[in-house]
Amino acid sequence: MKYCCYCSAELIYDIPSDDNRYRYICMTCGIVHYQNPKIVAGCIPVWGDQILLCRRAIEPRSGYWTLPAGFMEMGESTLEAGIRETLEEANARIEVEDLYAVFNLSHVDQVYMIYRSRLLDLDFSPGVESSEVKLFQQDEIPWDELAFTAIRETLKFYLDDKKTGKFQLHTGDIIKNENCYDFIET
Repeated sequence: MKYCCYCSAELIYDIPSDDNRYRYICMTCGIVHYQNPKIVAGCIPVWGDQILLCRRAIEPRSGYWTLPAGFMEMGESTLEAGIRETLEEANARIEVEDLYAVFNLSHVDQVYMIYRSRLLDLDFSPGVESSEVKLFQQDEIPWDELAFTAIRETLKFYLDDKKTGKFQLHTGDIIKNENCYDFIET
């Protein structure tokens, strides 16, 4: 940020007197511009023993597979965002079962919220952000071609829970280290 969106004055980057973090501050009108993490909401669309994945047609990670997910929009809930993203990326209609995974990615200022869901029918196709959508059996999942660590961890938990038939909420932090990512369950 360079200019105040309220008065257009130039901003400084400093710690406000009653705070403990650096913020963009307008010295003209006094507004403190808070920046907060972005919420990524999505779904695990399931048909029987198969999981619907989307091949990304956009950056980042174009050409890699992911669950349908994306940034939450203003004025919608995380549930609405997950349903919308599934429709936008896979043209798939779903019934949501429950919130399944919440992962913090502090290194990119994101929080992932993934819902467990089931496809209502097999009428799906790539949306504008996907080049391909496909149902995968467990042994067909392209693990080396998954776009994001949060999606990989979500799928691992889902497949483990599926074995027991007991699905629970999974939470954790994905930490970036030199050239890899670690997952710490909370």
